[in-house]
Amino acid sequence: MLRIALFIGTNLAILVLLSITFQLLGIESLLQQNGVDLNLTALLIYSAVIGFAGSFISLFLSKTLAKRSMGVQVIDQPSNSAEQWLLKTVQQQADRAGIGMPEVGIFNHPSPNAFATGWNKNAALVAVSTGLLEHMSQDEVEAVLGHEVSHVANGDMVTLALIQGVMNTFVVFLSRVIGFLVDRLVFKVERGHGPAFWVVSIVAEIVLGILAMTIVMWFSRWREFRADAGGASLAGRNKMINALQRLQSAQGAPAMPDEMAAFAINAGRVQALFASHPPLEKRIAALQQMSSLK
Repeated sequence: MLRIALFIGTNLAILVLLSITFQLLGIESLLQQNGVDLNLTALLIYSAVIGFAGSFISLFLSKTLAKRSMGVQVIDQPSNSAEQWLLKTVQQQADRAGIGMPEVGIFNHPSPNAFATGWNKNAALVAVSTGLLEHMSQDEVEAVLGHEVSHVANGDMVTLALIQGVMNTFVVFLSRVIGFLVDRLVFKVERGHGPAFWVVSIVAEIVLGILAMTIVMWFSRWREFRADAGGASLAGRNKMINALQRLQSAQGAPAMPDEMAAFAINAGRVQALFASHPPLEKRIAALQQMSSLK
């Protein structure tokens, strides 16, 4: 709850600061001199509503969408020793991490992978692929489970949604302001919105959205290091290192779907600025620099 309050407070503070900055720079006066009636406060509120709506709707539906899109079979009653071990291991790790028992499931995918999702850390979902169970040892799977449980305990899904909401707000707000400026000051449209407003706003939203994505992905990469450390704490540093090294050897395996890549333990290789995960070699090096945990 404190994490949510801090991020919402930060977002509001930034929005207020942005409004004050526009006033200090004289943009409101400049617009008024040119016959522009732009209510920045109303635009800020509108942008925040739009910016956070999609982010939080996605967050609240994340478990349901993940189950359907990945075909996750939730283990209600274990049918074999492997499923029984999965439930027992996640339960032990959840207890140590101080969270409620997540739902545990398996999805059919050849890539050795896993993900955690859900808006509530006491009612999350941890799912592993059939490829993970086939290609990793029990110790390595334990480390991967610890990594995912750490994501849940850290509240990473909620925090990522909040950061995405903040970025969305900036994108919507600034793109509309840029559209207004070009429409009124360049094309001298006096009333309503001319074609330039819509065209420029869309172009600005695309460009700003790309820049915002780099910030969101930076946070996503940072949280992976923290989840690796959490996995090392729950399962053992050497087990976590071995699991990541195993993932290195499976780089050629089919990638996870784009909508789940940010929540997986291994998202494959993409361009550095837009990568949701750091390179595996950097994650391994970070763990090797840690003092021994077990």
